[in-house]
Amino acid sequence: AGATYTRQIPNIKKKYDYGALIFILTFNLVVVSGLRADQVLELARDRLATIVMGFAICIFISLLVFPIWAGDELHHSLISRFEDLARSLEGFSKEYFENDNHKEKKSNANFSGKCKSILHSKAKDESLVNFARWEPWHGKFGFSYPWGKYLKIGEDLRDLAIIILSLKGCHDQSSEILEESVKEACEGIVASLAWTIKELGESIKEMSKCRYEEMIVPKMKSVRIEVSAIVNPFALGTYLENSGGLGIASFVHSLMKMVEKLEELAKEVEELGQLGGFHENS
Repeated sequence: AGATYTRQIPNIKKKYDYGALIFILTFNLVVVSGLRADQVLELARDRLATIVMGFAICIFISLLVFPIWAGDELHHSLISRFEDLARSLEGFSKEYFENDNHKEKKSNANFSGKCKSILHSKAKDESLVNFARWEPWHGKFGFSYPWGKYLKIGEDLRDLAIIILSLKGCHDQSSEILEESVKEACEGIVASLAWTIKELGESIKEMSKCRYEEMIVPKMKSVRIEVSAIVNPFALGTYLENSGGLGIASFVHSLMKMVEKLEELAKEVEELGQLGGFHENS
């Protein structure tokens, strides 16, 4: 009864549900066996010995024979998402800015698909973090490694993926004239954002502290200035008379949101480097 009750507690259910379930099954196996008292104790002892042997074999194989670390999988999965987001931005830039006039538009399934796959990564992250917290020292990861930071960084990456997907809708609303009027500036901004995402992902990959003050902050300030330069004509009412003005305004707003989210992401990566003991850049 106690084990069944504890399974309803969120933290217990999230981390220890399987262990509690095995305990309940073992207890029921012994209780309903219908054997005499001395045989019940013997059965319980044998069952416990089987569990201990299975646990020992599992630990031996997992640590020494064929180790598969949840921490490594989580680390590489996070890095790949940085790379996918950077490629998605670059793919969007090609479709948005390079297909001029009435040329046939290329399919956006590639970069959209990567963004959508990132949106479904939360459950996997939580599961891997739960396992990684139980793992001993291995490879580049020491004791008390800040695995919880990976959850926050993953959340920021999902927010970025949503913004990138929203850019497609802005593209569908904008007119050709307005695209030409801001194409060069927006193309440069998107390239800078993609570079920043790559830089942050590379920092985690190499486990080196990101150059937040030296490179990320100046780059974000430069991007903000470029975005403001695009916004000014709209504020003056220069382009809003065109049918695509609303689309471009939405596009610029999404760019600004992406800049803000990237600044938050950069701070999280910087904190991860400090807590995780990342080495300094040479």
